[in-house]
Amino acid sequence: MNNQSNIKNEARIAIFASGNGTNFEALVNADLPAKICVLVCDQPDVPVIQRAKNHQIPVILSLPKKGVNKASREQTLLQNLAPYHITGLVLAGYMRIVGPTLLKAFPRRIINIHPALLPSFPGRHGIEDAYDAGVKVTGVTIHYVDGGVDTGEIIAQEAVSRTDQDTLATLEAKIHSVEHQLYPKTVRQLIEKGVL
Repeated sequence: MNNQSNIKNEARIAIFASGNGTNFEALVNADLPAKICVLVCDQPDVPVIQRAKNHQIPVILSLPKKGVNKASREQTLLQNLAPYHITGLVLAGYMRIVGPTLLKAFPRRIINIHPALLPSFPGRHGIEDAYDAGVKVTGVTIHYVDGGVDTGEIIAQEAVSRTDQDTLATLEAKIHSVEHQLYPKTVRQLIEKGVL
């Protein structure tokens, strides 16, 4: 009984990621006032899976399958998440649009990080798009997830200046460096406010 009441009072996070997992690693290493219960990944062979295993964090693979629509896939995912008593979802380089099934299950409890200053440069190529546009200032945005692509309410932003010497690679490194500080700090604040 006591264990069950602890679960109810504790923030319990699922991190969703699709790739390398550097933001996943930053969140795990941040000593957040929450339990990171599980990684959800939509790719079978990406580095973030090994990162989760290194931290003894279970992995749920939610792979797209021919003939299975998003609603069915998300319903199965909710069933797989149920034993973890998740209180919030944290997207960290997750390259899929979250559908209504997950949005309804976690209203205003899904957040995402984006490597540009939204509403500018939404979508999966935020860094490249900002670089190609020649902007002198870009940055990082943390926002609530809604039904659109990077259109949810903004929670936090931090600017990153681009110099004439910056290449795409150096700009990307600067943005990732800001992400790895801003995301854990913002997630901590949301946990402390009871949002996650």
